[in-house]
Amino acid sequence: MRRAYKKHKVAPDGTYNDVVVAQFINKVMKGGKKTLAQKIVYGAFEIIKEKTKKEPLEIFKLAIENASPLLEVKPKRIGGATYQVPMEVRGERKLALATKWILDAARKSQWLKN
Repeated sequence: MRRAYKKHKVAPDGTYNDVVVAQFINKVMKGGKKTLAQKIVYGAFEIIKEKTKKEPLEIFKLAIENASPLLEVKPKRIGGATYQVPMEVRGERKLALATKWILDAARKSQWLKN
């Protein structure tokens, strides 16, 4: 029998001491260039701080929350037919989808082109 998957723990980032920010930095990173990804994310946080005069971490968490889905459809096979059944999204998957969608939108809008 196969062993259960051991989930990888991500260490919190240095500046904001937050795991979600560290995961976001890891998603921004391309080709192992972590310091460049950190500069991009922290630079964006500085822009947020200047423009909104609010804490950038709060705005970031709000953006993740707004982008994360509540439901997704999954195929279920019942009696020979396959139905698309709506199901609630787990917390980890919510975060993964939200970060992916935010980065896809940013990359399409020429912000994070490298």
